Amino acid sequence: MTLGDAAAAGTIAAVVSGAPSTAHALLTGGDVLAPTLAVGSLLLPHETRPGRLLVAAGVAHGALSLGWAVLIAPIVPRQHPIRTGVGAGLAIAALDLGVVGRRLPRIRALPLWPQVADHVAYGAVVAAIVARRQRSQSPRGRTR
Repeated sequence: MTLGDAAAAGTIAAVVSGAPSTAHALLTGGDVLAPTLAVGSLLLPHETRPGRLLVAAGVAHGALSLGWAVLIAPIVPRQHPIRTGVGAGLAIAALDLGVVGRRLPRIRALPLWPQVADHVAYGAVVAAIVARRQRSQSPRGRTR
């Protein structure tokens, strides 16, 4: 596993992992931007202007996504990587939503299960990408 593997996995997972909460918002008529604005409140907890919260969300989400990927990537096993990713996503959800999020009204106001699903998706995607990159880099996994 290289830092490049973690960065690639974290970047891709950051982009696709919001699908569960976005789908939930669309199906229930919720605000699809609410989770993004909530992430922005990590850096700007008293800000109310959506534009500033969106910029802060990009910075916060990018940093968190890359940071978590760097921590997850080394523990991804060759066998059953998705299981490890799901477990990592659940652990991150417990910290993000249960500890940090409880202190921030915008995060606390989000529907819980779609947010947990986003975190699980993130962990699973990171693990899948890291495992795939590991297979392609190993002498046994290379194709000619």
